[in-house]
Amino acid sequence: MASTTAELETLLMQRSLTDAQLIAAAETAIDFRILPDANVIKIGGQSMIDRGRAAVYPLVEEIVAARKAHKMLIGTGAGTRARHLYSIAAGLNLPAGVLSQLGASVADQNAAMLGQLLAKHGISAVDGAGLSAVPLYLAEVNAVVFGGMPPYGLWMRPAADGVIPPYRTDAGCFLVAEQFGCKAMIYVKDETGLYTANPKTEKNATFIPKISVAEMKAKGLADSILEFPMLDLLEASRHVREVQVVNGLVPGNLTRALAGEQFGTIITAS
Repeated sequence: MASTTAELETLLMQRSLTDAQLIAAAETAIDFRILPDANVIKIGGQSMIDRGRAAVYPLVEEIVAARKAHKMLIGTGAGTRARHLYSIAAGLNLPAGVLSQLGASVADQNAAMLGQLLAKHGISAVDGAGLSAVPLYLAEVNAVVFGGMPPYGLWMRPAADGVIPPYRTDAGCFLVAEQFGCKAMIYVKDETGLYTANPKTEKNATFIPKISVAEMKAKGLADSILEFPMLDLLEASRHVREVQVVNGLVPGNLTRALAGEQFGTIITAS
């Protein structure tokens, strides 16, 4: 490792950061897993939180019970209110970076509400800067809540078409799982998993229990249950090489997924 480190330092001092040899040397460096025993759970905004008490209260009870055996970083989606904001902001010709900030504000609101419901159990909601305290929260109560929108703000990369931010809460939660080196990324939605088409609008849609990123792209599943740009992040990941999508409206599904049971849809990096 010493020679590798010395070589990398020399290359960093002499080459462009896009130099192929430098990138290859950096790739050999060991990537430390910060929270290898933790699970990241994304609670859908439109699919779960926007349904209100009927959907959220049973999930809260399941989270409280599950934290006895599992460490959880719980990210929240933005949902319907963000879509309303996107509609207004896009109509005002505002750029993707502004829409990103608006979407983040709604995801944070959902995190605040979920955090208040979990507060009596000692589970807190944290903002972007508060993520540095996540290890402490996990050590004390095994769970923490955060807004799932990645904090790009005005630095959001614009989509190829339109102004809707391409990296939203599905991507933000996945990035937390990957950068912390967590053991699992679970998406809690209102469907069994991925289908060949949107089952809410296509009656003949076929359920897909397992699929790779390459297969999803080849099939053109753009109207998938997850944000399509998130697949590029999964494909390039080092630690989280698959994600699981489960129906959070079915009691016990989150607990089963945390226990490592393979059901719903599994999407693999390769």
